[in-house]
Amino acid sequence: MIHASDRWESAILIALLSAIVLLTIVTAQRGRKYFVRRIPGLNAIDEAVGRATEMGRPILMVPGLSGLGVVGLQALTIFSYIIKTAAQFGNRLIMPTADSALYTVAEEVVRDSYTAAGKPEDYDPNSVYFLSDRQFAFASGVAGTIFREKVAASFLFGDFFAESLIFAEAGQQVGAIQVAGTVSTTQLPFFIASCDYTIIGDEYYAASAYISREPTLLGSLVGQDYCKIIILLVVLIGTIAMSIPALGAKWFFIQWFTL
Repeated sequence: MIHASDRWESAILIALLSAIVLLTIVTAQRGRKYFVRRIPGLNAIDEAVGRATEMGRPILMVPGLSGLGVVGLQALTIFSYIIKTAAQFGNRLIMPTADSALYTVAEEVVRDSYTAAGKPEDYDPNSVYFLSDRQFAFASGVAGTIFREKVAASFLFGDFFAESLIFAEAGQQVGAIQVAGTVSTTQLPFFIASCDYTIIGDEYYAASAYISREPTLLGSLVGQDYCKIIILLVVLIGTIAMSIPALGAKWFFIQWFTL
């Protein structure tokens, strides 16, 4: 039996895809402007912050049950942008957390975001707090906060499970504009049905590049999209070649892609 580790074809493909990503990163750093399609949910952040300012009510940011993983850190990256935007207008911010490790990092992110916005004196240590690591205790606490504070904008980014609809319904009842994003496919239908904007799939991971427009992140994002296109083309061509023996390419694809 031939294993993938014994095949040089796999190494060539990986090297090719890696080279494409590195090339787009380098060209982006040298000033090339790559197009990234509009993501309505992220563009709605300014609208939501503006509405909260007009209404004089706070902004809620919920990282769900996220820990210190990729999903949780990505949520904090998005929240950092929201904080910097809100700091310019003096909005009050609320961020309840369900993970003690994420809570510690979130405090630093909020503090640094206020400093980066030139408003270090507006930072409130009580704006970030730990509620509970129990799912429905956390859900009850967040829902209670939404009703007591009557938040004007609610941002739900991170790992969510059965509590997602509790948050979204509570926000709807107080009239908050809601923007949600998660990689949990089982919860996306609830967010789509109950939130004003929902960030789906790869859009969640592309958020930091989209928001910051940092060349390295943009180059990496575009390079990965190119790689996906190449992989899809290989799959399409391989499917056609395997389906039509007369093309004579069946043996080639068997040799390259059969483990």
